[in-house]
Amino acid sequence: MNWRTVIYIILLVSFTIVRALPRSYRDTEEKNSISQRFSQLQENNFKAIAMIMFAQYVQGNTFGQVVKMAEAVTDFAKRCTDVDRDNPNCQKPLDRIFLNTICQEDNLPGFTDCCAKKDPERNDCFLSLKNSSKGFISPFERPNAEVACKNYSEHRHSLPGYFIYEVSRRHPFLYAPTILSVAIHYDEMMKDCCRSAEDSTHNLEECFRRQAPKVVKPIREDGLRQEHTCGILKKFGERTIKALKLVQISQKFPKADFFTVTKLVSDIANMHKDCCRGDMLECMRDREEILHYVCTNQDIISSKIKKCCEKPLLQRTECIVNAENDDKPANLSPQVREFIEDKGICERFAQEKDTHLARFLYEYSRRHPEFSAQMLLRIGKGYEDLLDECCKTGSPDNCCSRGEEELKKHIYETESVMKTSCDIYKEKGDYYFQNELLLSFTKKMPQLTSAELIKFTKQMTTIGSKCCQLSQDKLLPCAEENLDLVLGEICRRHLTNPINPAVCHCCSSSYALRRPCMGKLEIDENYVPLSLTPDLFTFHEDLCTTEEEKLQHKKQEMLINLIKYKPQITQEQLTSITVAFTAMREQCCKEENREACFVKEGPELIKRSEKLLSA
Repeated sequence: MNWRTVIYIILLVSFTIVRALPRSYRDTEEKNSISQRFSQLQENNFKAIAMIMFAQYVQGNTFGQVVKMAEAVTDFAKRCTDVDRDNPNCQKPLDRIFLNTICQEDNLPGFTDCCAKKDPERNDCFLSLKNSSKGFISPFERPNAEVACKNYSEHRHSLPGYFIYEVSRRHPFLYAPTILSVAIHYDEMMKDCCRSAEDSTHNLEECFRRQAPKVVKPIREDGLRQEHTCGILKKFGERTIKALKLVQISQKFPKADFFTVTKLVSDIANMHKDCCRGDMLECMRDREEILHYVCTNQDIISSKIKKCCEKPLLQRTECIVNAENDDKPANLSPQVREFIEDKGICERFAQEKDTHLARFLYEYSRRHPEFSAQMLLRIGKGYEDLLDECCKTGSPDNCCSRGEEELKKHIYETESVMKTSCDIYKEKGDYYFQNELLLSFTKKMPQLTSAELIKFTKQMTTIGSKCCQLSQDKLLPCAEENLDLVLGEICRRHLTNPINPAVCHCCSSSYALRRPCMGKLEIDENYVPLSLTPDLFTFHEDLCTTEEEKLQHKKQEMLINLIKYKPQITQEQLTSITVAFTAMREQCCKEENREACFVKEGPELIKRSEKLLSA
């Protein structure tokens, strides 16, 4: 199979592909036959979609097994289009035919119970077995550049298909068009970097290093965002997802009326339910229908998405998501005082609570694109709590007027936290700002490994470099929404391997309050500090490396161990130990026998530090 041809055809006719995707057997309408789908998609496109679906459903299968199943279901579709047109099996929903193809395979350990079930329970069973956790499938082993180019020259027609297979089975929930899109970037990278492999002046490694982000970044970022959204849906439910999407859509499309926004919110929430279940066919179809609605109703939704809607389908979603917010309507009042002053508030709140709160969030969010979505959700929660309290009293007017002061206080506190963080970042720079975060988060979450703490605080530092240079009206959405992704990753880590009760509380109690909750955490008083063993702090001549990044990493690992050994360490104590360490390093790195110097001076530094910390 020439997978390069397949992928390029898919990108050219992607709109047709997604429109032709079947609704699942859960629906009662449009149960088109496999022959109709095959005719709409054509053979190569049908086969590529089958390839992704089989690799995502049965992640342990070999490339050969997945290709065999994709070819089997494609051959069946061809027969249904031709000689077996009247075969009753050809009238079954496509989802069922896919699962039948899997269940006809031998040697499928773990799937026997699923295959014994009836539909739709059989599909639910398969979806429940999808596993995206790291380590479930061994990570990619990156070959050196010369070996990669040799493989490409010998297998250039099948290599993109193998790439699709490897990505699909490692990312069973990843949106299929993302996989197809990165496959194009992968093929372009291989073609570009390997074309001059015999040229001695051509640096293969540098070429791959430069172009690899185009392949890896969409997989990592799209996968992270999808995992993040699914984590919110799973932990906090559909109501929270709908509230989040209501805020985001109201900010992006402030001219759209309440009915249009709530329709989009409902459609997007349903799409996420299908995508998070791993139902790839339904997920793709849902997304296409949303894009079709948005682009055919631009006049009532947004003036900023015209160019996006002219792009190929695979590029359309990302373009709309990244498009700037539309201008606010000229006649939009600056405030929403009717939600506080209207005499009938309590009656409406009692009769249609969710609709009233949704309308408040819609009206407030479309007026405040400078606020983060999470902050707007907190404002919405504050408004709900205010009405819960005030509508029980005999005089709600006096009570509700208090809400304005509380709102101003919350806005000031949130903006102050972000401004303070950015001031520290601008003063200290990347490395020392990350060290400040390491000091804070190691005390809050000492159960995390050094690698995890460094990774999470590095991500937070990157947010500082990205957001702190922005204008005030862009700072909050950038900082808090990106920080929310990191906190989501920490909370998913907690679910798989619990960190501590305080983190559990922040991750479980409220999505909107997760960031301020994490910010208020202090030292984990229940943590048992590390013992001072001989291997806790070791000093060797590799500390004399001239590679600054490696040296910083070593020093950060030592900082983490120091805090885990003495969580109550003060800033003054830390400064004194840091100065003593720097002096020892400078002294030993000047010596002829560096290792001997570290063997002698290291234990002395530990003794002095221990004495200082016990004082």
